[in-house]
Amino acid sequence: MPLPAYEADPFERSRGRLEAIAYRMLGSAGDAEDAVQDAYLRWHAADRERIETPEAWLTKVLTNLCLNQLTSARVRRETYVGQWLPEPVLAGDRMLGPADTAEQRESVSIAMLTLMERLSPNERAVYVLREAFGYPHREIAEILDLTEGNCQQIHRRAKQHLATGRARTEVDAAAARRAVEEFLAAALSGDTEPLIRLLTDDAVSVADGGAEVRARRTPVIGALHIARYLRGLFRPSEAKRAQVGGSASFHAAVVNGGPAALISAGGRILGVICLAPTAEGIGAVHIQVNPDKLERITRQWAAAGPHRPFAQIW
Repeated sequence: MPLPAYEADPFERSRGRLEAIAYRMLGSAGDAEDAVQDAYLRWHAADRERIETPEAWLTKVLTNLCLNQLTSARVRRETYVGQWLPEPVLAGDRMLGPADTAEQRESVSIAMLTLMERLSPNERAVYVLREAFGYPHREIAEILDLTEGNCQQIHRRAKQHLATGRARTEVDAAAARRAVEEFLAAALSGDTEPLIRLLTDDAVSVADGGAEVRARRTPVIGALHIARYLRGLFRPSEAKRAQVGGSASFHAAVVNGGPAALISAGGRILGVICLAPTAEGIGAVHIQVNPDKLERITRQWAAAGPHRPFAQIW
């Protein structure tokens, strides 16, 4: 019996892994899809009889496409309106890739994808291939045309740049839901004290609205300041009702492996609030309201529905 096309074609067998690499490299599911499509075109234009190891060839081509995108993205982000945050994806999306180890799960969290913006393109490539996919330094060096020793140095440097001094606390789906519901109850209470108790003293909140949605353009630092900021965001008003065309619903979800609150109205996801839990409390609140970065998660959420909201406001 002949194999199905997706099993017979080495590219199709590798597609999920390539998407997961590209998403970690770029922090954008849309850009990751574009990079994988470019790799697909190059694969079909290549003399495949001369390619001894398709997986290695495809990984090298995709990684170099991502390196080119990262270089141009740095220029674009210099003119980006406000703060830049990664594109969130819902649990179960194959963009998240392998999640067998703590390192793999950590590498795709919103907090880590945001931190990875600190890295040079080569540092990011080495870190992703090593930490998330377990490539040995010898193979990474071949992919990036580096020496193995240089590759090891880059990996050490990348880990130093990403060190935060506070370990992320992993939670399962049930614990994530409880964490989000506790957060939403505190945020909707109208009082800052419940929120302050949930946040670490040095917590940071960052919002990304892009050029289309108004969002705070500088980080909010400290539990008290974040609590006041969130109280204002969650407070009902006629202007907010007019903006969303009525009431909005809050849902608890797992996004990028961590607890998240989704804001929906009219069948669309209007915002994703990702929480970064630590042993001391919530260490970061990442708020994504840029419509361009919510299209994929809106499709995912609709396909997985219907959903019962935790609360309705505005």
